[in-house]
Amino acid sequence: MTSATASDATPTVEFWFDPICPWCWMTSRWASEVAQVRGFEIAWHPISLAILNEGNDVGDHAEGHRMGLRLGRIVEAARRAHGEDMVGKLYTAFGTKIHPGGQEDFEAIVSESLEELGLAASLRDSADDESLDTQLRSNTDHAMAIAGPDVGVPIISVNGNAFFGPVVTPAPKGEQALQLWDGIVMAAGVPGFYELKRGRTSGPQF
Repeated sequence: MTSATASDATPTVEFWFDPICPWCWMTSRWASEVAQVRGFEIAWHPISLAILNEGNDVGDHAEGHRMGLRLGRIVEAARRAHGEDMVGKLYTAFGTKIHPGGQEDFEAIVSESLEELGLAASLRDSADDESLDTQLRSNTDHAMAIAGPDVGVPIISVNGNAFFGPVVTPAPKGEQALQLWDGIVMAAGVPGFYELKRGRTSGPQF
């Protein structure tokens, strides 16, 4: 894959995610492909839709939000034990099983992911450690502060310009992935640019 911007200075890219969100997952796979081709790293940060929606009636999403929070706690515990590089790896392991894999058994998802990455099985206990919510809350508050009100996940920051989205299905690949990246990063860098949206007509396509 090639692009006119491929020789630009290496960008600083951060990505905020909740492991349970399928739209966030697809955006993360797109961003990961662009990062691999362009040769930059992504700093991954778990946030929580459960924390973001505290006090709101989220209906059928409540159990999913709870599961995302518990997974986020495990990711944060792994980060503290093994460093920042483990965040993206564990998110990928969880997400692959949940989204394209269609797994719903929480214990199986966690156990298989930890084993896959050579992590201690005891990290499973972090799922119910509410003390880890302090960092998840901080991540969530920061993401909302830089992207603005009334957004969810994913949130991406490129060289300090933060934005929600893109919401896209399926995840673009090849040259189309690079074109989308360049266009969105360019738009996000324009002061006063807030929203570009059209009605969603398709669900997640993994």
